[in-house]
Amino acid sequence: MFSLKFKDHFRYKFDTFLAKGGSNIFISLFFVFIGILVTIALMRGILLWIVPGEIDPDLDKSFPRQIYIIFLQMTDPGNMGVDTKSGIIIKVVAILAGVAGVVIFSALIAVITTALEGKIEELKKGHTKVIESGHTLILGWNDRVTEIIRELVIANESEPDSCVVILSDLSKEEMDDILEMRMPDRLNTRIVTRSGVVSSLINLEIVSAETCKSIIVLGNCTDASSPEDRAASDMRVIKTILGVMASKMENNNIAIVAEVFDQRNRKIVGNITKDEVITFDTLDIISKILVQTSRSNGLSVVYSEIMSFDGCEMYFEGGDWADARFGEMQYHFPDGILMGIRREDGELLITPAADTTVGSDDDILILADDDSTIEYRPQPVAPHRDLQPEERKGAIRVERELIVGWNTKTEIIIREYNDYVKAGSQIDVLIHHHEDESASAQRQREKAREQLDALEPELSNLKIDLREADLMASETYDHLDLTSYDNLLVLSQGDEGDDPEKIDSETIIILLMLRKILEGLPDDQHRPKLITEVMDTKNQSLVARAGVNDFIISNQLMSMLFAQISEEPDILRVYLEIFSEDGSEIYLKSTEMYFNEFPVTVTYADLIAVAQNR
Repeated sequence: MFSLKFKDHFRYKFDTFLAKGGSNIFISLFFVFIGILVTIALMRGILLWIVPGEIDPDLDKSFPRQIYIIFLQMTDPGNMGVDTKSGIIIKVVAILAGVAGVVIFSALIAVITTALEGKIEELKKGHTKVIESGHTLILGWNDRVTEIIRELVIANESEPDSCVVILSDLSKEEMDDILEMRMPDRLNTRIVTRSGVVSSLINLEIVSAETCKSIIVLGNCTDASSPEDRAASDMRVIKTILGVMASKMENNNIAIVAEVFDQRNRKIVGNITKDEVITFDTLDIISKILVQTSRSNGLSVVYSEIMSFDGCEMYFEGGDWADARFGEMQYHFPDGILMGIRREDGELLITPAADTTVGSDDDILILADDDSTIEYRPQPVAPHRDLQPEERKGAIRVERELIVGWNTKTEIIIREYNDYVKAGSQIDVLIHHHEDESASAQRQREKAREQLDALEPELSNLKIDLREADLMASETYDHLDLTSYDNLLVLSQGDEGDDPEKIDSETIIILLMLRKILEGLPDDQHRPKLITEVMDTKNQSLVARAGVNDFIISNQLMSMLFAQISEEPDILRVYLEIFSEDGSEIYLKSTEMYFNEFPVTVTYADLIAVAQNR
């Protein structure tokens, strides 16, 4: 009874010890090896004492020598050759030592191999600690990740050793494969991936959240996802933000920007974080860009330039301006165009009056190729003439627009148009209707009608005509008088959960059908501008060949915005001002509004002066 209990108890302890694996198994094998070595050496010593004539007379018969011989025979069976002239009994002992050695070392190799495989598997899972500081941390994964990283790589081009760390619930191998395929050129930026729950304090500690310079929290869906998916994504982002705030050191000035879809949830984030976390409405910004782009041909190129780190971007720059005048400061920078002032108290002024004084403690908002090229010189770097513009203004007139498709941005776009156009203008909206459409498409169409019915009383300058048609049929557009429209706006659309590639494919087909009709118009007839939105960057070249005047890549623009805000949080205030109808917008204006006779020879400094005078 006692022996049975002791045996079970010992076996339980031994099994527990071995279950820990790794070093415990190695220690067990080491003691087994020592035990077998001593046992066989004792057997050899006893045999030499009982039958001394069995051993080769030329060999040393001391016990330490016998232990050494057994050690050699166990570690390398080839050493059994020392007993060639010994008797059969000694040879049997040598064979026993060789076999025991083979078994022990085979087990040891297996343990080492298993331990190495386990370590490699652990590294592949991405659970090891990241030892970094001053890095950008991305929490989550969606279609915008690669675009965001691409912008951060360009932004960090002048940094000697920059790092971007990604924590996502995807496997490390899957993330690495996607990044390797889409981003082979990373310049001097290292990209580190880790797998785990993004809201876990343990995982946030693994990716060194407390020592990073900025954090980007991404949703796990897109703008085209269903309301339920966007709501679930917002809850996940809020939970992640709570984890970030709990892991962040006090007084640690980390820029945090999060992707939150719902306005109510954005208010919740602002309340629980005391506005330390920056959130913005991606749908609202994309809608405003679409409207502004439709009203100023080529504006999408300007936005792509200033929102990307690859072009000329906006910077806040401090310096001793010695109470200079804003208008005159324009001519003191070899590279850069002044856009505004950020006062010491945080007040933001975009395109202030030319005689506005810039204080020594104020920051200027400047558009430049890189922050390293910004240099203020006491003396002007370019002479300019005080040219006066023509007293000519663009006339505001009644407009007619066509919107093809319906998505979550359509209602915002209509509201924006209402703020821009003259009273009496009209928007015709074509929404998809097909006999074989899915239940979700039917719900979307019914919801569109409900939204427009509720919206129409609020529209002071617009009339809305909603039409149902098969948007994938060429006959739909053959019956339209496209020449009566100022702009044709084709929106990305699709059923809830549709792949962005499928949505873009349908958009491109519609564009090609419209282009065919527009190309068939006589040269003397009015041609409306064709504007569209695409979701995937890969489709950029296809859309460009479809006769489109302007297009925006929504995922790319929002990725640019996320990257810029993570580097300079206050830049969001500038974009909200630029994208607002009540703010200081960007326009492309004809030179006929500035000069009367052509050709005219002017310097860029002359153009700055005539624009200021206007």
